[in-house]
Amino acid sequence: MNAEFIWNDVVALRAKGPLVHNITNYVVMNNTANALLALGASPVMAHAVEEVEEMVGVAAAVGGALVVNIGTLSGLWIDAMHRAMAAAAKAGLPIVLDPVGAGATAYRTQTCRALLQTARPAVIRGNASEIMALLDASVQTKGVDSSAGSDAAAEPARRLASKLGCVVSLSGETDFVTDGQAGHRGSNGHVLMTRVTGLGCTASALTGAFLAVRADPLVAAAHAMAVLGIAGELAAEKAEGPGTLQLHLYDALYTLTRDEIERRLRWT
Repeated sequence: MNAEFIWNDVVALRAKGPLVHNITNYVVMNNTANALLALGASPVMAHAVEEVEEMVGVAAAVGGALVVNIGTLSGLWIDAMHRAMAAAAKAGLPIVLDPVGAGATAYRTQTCRALLQTARPAVIRGNASEIMALLDASVQTKGVDSSAGSDAAAEPARRLASKLGCVVSLSGETDFVTDGQAGHRGSNGHVLMTRVTGLGCTASALTGAFLAVRADPLVAAAHAMAVLGIAGELAAEKAEGPGTLQLHLYDALYTLTRDEIERRLRWT
């Protein structure tokens, strides 16, 4: 993967300030909004059924993206997700689906599968267990955490991408992004990132931002994962623990330079 192309997308993102419409969970709203702002995007958190279709239209009009994250489910929010995804598909707005905790309960797995019937996302971004559960309903997860390594899910990720005709972005010790044929692997990041809730959700939100400036979802998803991983490494060098990691992560996204990407990029 090319560091110059990643940097060009960061520059484009900062210049454009794309609107990223998030229907996401209570736990991560503040985190993902701040991460998007730090990198240069414009976040909006809108989940009411009365406005999601209109907000999708606003995002589509300015060339943004829709991010749907099922972390804290309720009936009304699921209705809003269906409405938003249908409207996005009609408007040609790229969609990122984060199947948080798929496989933990039948409700979560069934919700994801129903959403996939409503509209095809450009990117599905999840951990190993979540991706495997979308392919095989018998796979169980540990709450919202993965019970499988990303290497074990690489082949299921390829199969899921081929089956659905979208990109699958798999996070873990090694990140893997595939469209079912081509793929990219990367190992940027730091173990301390696993001690901060919602950084997977942040990855999904940033994927939406990169989709707004890069038409190829395979490349956009890989660039988002690389940037978050590099920012995590930079933050970990200054952090004393998980709490300060979050603060330094926002700063790292905000101040990220071409040189830092070139020196640290570990993706193929």
